[in-house]
Amino acid sequence: MAYTFTRRIAMGLAASAAMFATTATGALAEGWKPQKPVQMVIMAGQGGGADRLARLFQSIIQKENLSNMPVLPVNKGGGSGAEALRFLKDNEGDPHIIMATLNSYYTTPLRTDIGVNIEDFTPVARMAEDTFILWVNADSGITSLEEYVAAVKDAGKDWKMGGTGTGQEDSLVTAMLEKEFDLEMTYVPFKGGGDVAKNLVGNHINSTVNNPSEQMGFYNAGKSVPLVAFTPERLAAFPDVPTARELGHDIVYAMQRSFVAPKGMPEEAVAYYTAMFEKLSQSEEWQTYTSEKALMPAFLTGQPLQEYFLAEREKHQAILDAMGDDSSS
Repeated sequence: MAYTFTRRIAMGLAASAAMFATTATGALAEGWKPQKPVQMVIMAGQGGGADRLARLFQSIIQKENLSNMPVLPVNKGGGSGAEALRFLKDNEGDPHIIMATLNSYYTTPLRTDIGVNIEDFTPVARMAEDTFILWVNADSGITSLEEYVAAVKDAGKDWKMGGTGTGQEDSLVTAMLEKEFDLEMTYVPFKGGGDVAKNLVGNHINSTVNNPSEQMGFYNAGKSVPLVAFTPERLAAFPDVPTARELGHDIVYAMQRSFVAPKGMPEEAVAYYTAMFEKLSQSEEWQTYTSEKALMPAFLTGQPLQEYFLAEREKHQAILDAMGDDSSS
């Protein structure tokens, strides 16, 4: 009884705090609006998961009239996102720039000295965590993780694993697989996830760990086969695909899909964009997309989001260290 009563009080206080925060954010947002088109910087090339999502967000913002000014996607994927990170740093205080992030938000500054510290940037909103699946070409005849491991061991370095960039998400998952199963394959980097998916079905590479959204079209056409998901539980969109965990291998990895802004962005502008993305997260189109493309909705803002970023940076430092990445620091 005492526990229930205390829990109710705590929930009531939390709800009141959330209501106050939302009201305060709304009040701030009421007092500021963009005065010119907003640049939505994408720290990846065209065609991949980050690019597709950013352009989906832009489309929903436009259709739902969530911004009084146009939001313009701009790809700056050079140097595994270093180009975008430097652009954000060099435009401190600009209220007309937001950036769509992925996990290279952590790994690129860790691997390369580009003079960027993500602690300086302004957190805006985390929209979801994207998932990873191991894929092979349907022509391979491989239908299970066990068969996959046997095929890779037989091929050795001749086995080509395609992925986006080097030291980024795909190569990290590849390194986890190599370590878990004592494999040694050749990692082939591409500019974007779309190129990776096309090269798999074109038989130029042997496997990928594409996000579902990047591979979904080919999967629906029967050209690629999902073998295992690197998620805590099976994905509703792929109910027949086992997780690595349930097969006895503790490989779990996700990609955050978030937005940040330059250091020193005015508080009123941060509130405007936060409210914009909160409304977007509640839209029917976004909720349908996350369900169909196997994303995990996970809306988060403010200081809790910054704490999430810093915790994830620490985790990725440990992963890079385990990989023996010479360029990490």
